[in-house]
Amino acid sequence: MPRQPRNWFPGATYHVMMRGNRKSPIFHESKDFSKFLHYLQTSSERYPFILHSYCLMHNHIHLLLETIEHPPGQLFRKVNTAFALYYNRKYDVVGHLFQDRYKAKLVDTTSYLLAVSKYIHLNPVEANLVKDPALYPWSSYSSYYHQKEDPLIHTGRILSFFPDSSPEHYNEFIHRKLTYKEEEQAREFLRPY
Repeated sequence: MPRQPRNWFPGATYHVMMRGNRKSPIFHESKDFSKFLHYLQTSSERYPFILHSYCLMHNHIHLLLETIEHPPGQLFRKVNTAFALYYNRKYDVVGHLFQDRYKAKLVDTTSYLLAVSKYIHLNPVEANLVKDPALYPWSSYSSYYHQKEDPLIHTGRILSFFPDSSPEHYNEFIHRKLTYKEEEQAREFLRPY
């Protein structure tokens, strides 16, 4: 049975998730994380997009991505292929690196947009890797919290929903416990993934 085409239009925003095949690690060391970000940056030059938030975990990836002129499939076909070739060469393995194709959920409301950004940035905290999201090096949180320059990340849209577009207000929002609705919104599309 052929795959269903994804709902896409220019300017669509998605919560994208990719997971290692059989939930296996896709990142083993810092160079692996950096290489994936490099491929994402390189692909953005050919298929421009706006990346609002990201978090690279050891066996999965979360992105909050807004399209411009190209559907996300064009971007991820290039990124995932390049990264899988790098990974298979480096670790001398064969076969699929990623479980299925990427998963994407259309983000169609402001509350959902903010809930997903919060969920993404809290992923390493929820996984007990760090106590504070600012301590996790493989997420976009430092672009918000420390206003660290990252050519991949565009903080303007998310921060525009906070008084004075303030990183401090965003930080307060992140550290406020997820409401049941925020958690449900952010996790909804992950089941049964």
